[in-house]
Amino acid sequence: MPTFDIVSKIDGQTLDNAINTAKKEILNRYDFNDSKSTIDLDKKTNEITIVTENDMRLKAIQDSIISRMVKQHLDSSALDFGKDQYASGSMIRKEIKVKEGIDKEVAKKIVKKIKDSGLKVQASIMDDQVRVQGKKIDDLQAVISLCRAENFGQPLQYINMRD
Repeated sequence: MPTFDIVSKIDGQTLDNAINTAKKEILNRYDFNDSKSTIDLDKKTNEITIVTENDMRLKAIQDSIISRMVKQHLDSSALDFGKDQYASGSMIRKEIKVKEGIDKEVAKKIVKKIKDSGLKVQASIMDDQVRVQGKKIDDLQAVISLCRAENFGQPLQYINMRD
């Protein structure tokens, strides 16, 4: 029975390259001269930490990270921008989480969308992914196009297509 999996993953090395390129870009900019801004990527928790002096620089750093991710062919909707926090003194700290895996709520929305479509497939939630089974590959491809048309708030990839 043909199957495929719907997952949400970001390549860690490509993300690291995008963050490093954004760091270099920020250090070379004139408006960041004499700045104490830092950008750190924690690979274990998949969290980007930005520390800078003011909102303007924070916005510029975020824009730089997003543009570098787009150039590296990463979907910037995988970033979850939290609230700004004030660090010591006049510094602003922002932690950006990188979404990995499909949340239970998003997985339920995906399964509901597939079941409401009327296609003859079965969708089931398995940990942080959704597995779709059907008798015809054409039905599975219709599910992929259905999910691509909908915005679920995070990037989706379609892997392990088996016949």
